[in-house]
Amino acid sequence: MNTDSLHILMQYLAARKRASIPDQGKLDSWREPRLIRHLERVRAASPFYRELWAGIDARDWRRFPQIDKKIMMERFDTLNTAGIRRDDAMNLALEAERTRDFTPEIGGLTIGLSSGTSGSRGLFLVSRRERLAWTGTILQRVLPGPLLQGHTIAFFLRADSNLYGSVRSRRVAFEFYDLLHPLERHVQRLNAQRPSVLAAPPSMLRLLAGEVQAGRLKISPGHLVSMAEVLDPLDRRVIEESFGLRIHQVYQCTEGFLGASCSHGTLHLNEDVVHIEKEYIDAERRTFVPIVTDFVRFSQPIVRYRLGDLLTESADACACGSPFAAIERIEGRSDDLFVLPAADGTGFVTLFPDYVSRAIIGASDRVEAYRAVLDSPTRLLVELDTAAGNGTEERAWIESEVRLALVKLCARIGAAVPDTEFVPYAFVPGAAKLRRIQRRFTVNDRMEPV
Repeated sequence: MNTDSLHILMQYLAARKRASIPDQGKLDSWREPRLIRHLERVRAASPFYRELWAGIDARDWRRFPQIDKKIMMERFDTLNTAGIRRDDAMNLALEAERTRDFTPEIGGLTIGLSSGTSGSRGLFLVSRRERLAWTGTILQRVLPGPLLQGHTIAFFLRADSNLYGSVRSRRVAFEFYDLLHPLERHVQRLNAQRPSVLAAPPSMLRLLAGEVQAGRLKISPGHLVSMAEVLDPLDRRVIEESFGLRIHQVYQCTEGFLGASCSHGTLHLNEDVVHIEKEYIDAERRTFVPIVTDFVRFSQPIVRYRLGDLLTESADACACGSPFAAIERIEGRSDDLFVLPAADGTGFVTLFPDYVSRAIIGASDRVEAYRAVLDSPTRLLVELDTAAGNGTEERAWIESEVRLALVKLCARIGAAVPDTEFVPYAFVPGAAKLRRIQRRFTVNDRMEPV
């Protein structure tokens, strides 16, 4: 066993031990001193954080100012602890995107570029040590059986990375599938590989489910993993029925490996590597924006980083017994909260993405795929893929049912109904992440359009 494989094994075993922490109290007492030591190291090595935290003791870290992607990218040069310049990292990442060769490193660090669901570019730096630690942890959280059992993993992403290439052994191997390649090529490779684990964004899993139904894709993975996009209830149903398997989720972004499903199928936050503060958007619905502090990642420290995601925590503890926070669903982005004029003309009301999704899905069982884009507070574009195809009387009836469902939803929350236009579904998996629900205008802190 080479040095890297041994380190991955050790990290896998450490992650398994951490996953057995019995309760929240023991998790907190284990985590807090490690977090404080990490922050003291970050303060010493990062000029940006040293300036930002001036006068605040690391033990009082919850008083540290929050940051977000905009700040991280603007202050990238002094935020990272390796002295890497943003322009150099960005040029290398863009060249990798152009050539599809993702092996080059910068200063011994893996460099990656994420478009994210927000559409704005994000850079990430990962050291060799962090890469191997990530690999051991994700294998412990994702593999359906013991590490030494033997697994082949088909991994679909927009871009490959040394992060995923860390795992190349006789027993476990990642095979990268480029989302930009044609579907036919994917089917051929998958039929040859016959992976035991299939991991891909839901939009790609939907296409592969269609290939299974058509008889062209002849694989029987033992484990399905959804990642990189919000898993919509409609996609979940179709994919699970096609493969005959429950979907598990990986919640990962530029800001870290944030969560994974347990054996019961519940998504848990990885609270043994990240601390998540909850900024509640709607406490009654248990919906919050996560504030992330990663106490493992050092090359590009993530401390009190406000994500744009909306998460809804589970009302009940998971039957698996884990003290890690259980998430009922990932709603989407806070940027995609619908903001609509109030029906009585007194201001604006907000509408969570999940409500819009369920209204469209529930309107007709003939809806096979959809996107709803709010272009302005008064204009909604709905893309529909229906079993009726395009231009038929049945499609017109389906559109009328969806329109009625949206009218009822708006009436329930006291919102004016936006002008709604229906067009054929046009999303193609690949270069961009799928956002089923999207808002294309900005709002201020009072949730008023600007």
